[in-house]
Amino acid sequence: MIPARTILVVDDEQRLRSLVQEYLQQEGFRVLLAGDGATALELARTTQPDLVVLDLMLPGIDGLEVCRRLRTFSDAYVIMLTARAEEIDRVIGLEVGADDYLTKPFSPRELMARIRAMLRRPRHSESAEDVPPPLQFGPLVIDHARHEVTLANVPLALTNLEYELLAALAASPGRTFTRAQLLDRIWGTDYFGDDHVVDVHIANLRKKLGDEPSQPQFITTIRGVGYRFGDTR
Repeated sequence: MIPARTILVVDDEQRLRSLVQEYLQQEGFRVLLAGDGATALELARTTQPDLVVLDLMLPGIDGLEVCRRLRTFSDAYVIMLTARAEEIDRVIGLEVGADDYLTKPFSPRELMARIRAMLRRPRHSESAEDVPPPLQFGPLVIDHARHEVTLANVPLALTNLEYELLAALAASPGRTFTRAQLLDRIWGTDYFGDDHVVDVHIANLRKKLGDEPSQPQFITTIRGVGYRFGDTR
């Protein structure tokens, strides 16, 4: 019997925690609850959840700092919740390692759909036979077997989504991918969130690669279309 996936729900609103817990348990998930950042980090360390639903505004340690600390010991998927409509809050959440975001108020069904789509994405191949050989582009090496990216022999601290985006683009150098194609490939065909999430993760990737958008070495923006790896002419 396959064990139930574990989801940690972190929000200081007890009513919202209970509502999300009810929906998740109906879907067969194991649910853990936390009302503050310190409790969330302790639970995440001891239980290693598969996914964390994390509110931005928390008492004590806020959601952004929880996400930063979480990324030092966990590769759990993170969906950030924010009560603010400002784009900057969503962007910062993704920059510190969140995979996706939802703005409150939101539909529990939409949250469930995001969770199901995210958990259907394998973190990396389980079978050694299915792992492609490393890809090398000058000083950049993408090692699929190790699920690791190095630049000039220095490992890069990429999130799962950043790694998957880079690997998808680098697998077809010179090919232009639209945002919709990248969403389908990385987030799944049933993802129905904002395609701006692709732009933010690409921007984070570029920072870690030291890639200047005006003079890209690795990832080129094709204005009005999407992104291309290599072939920067």
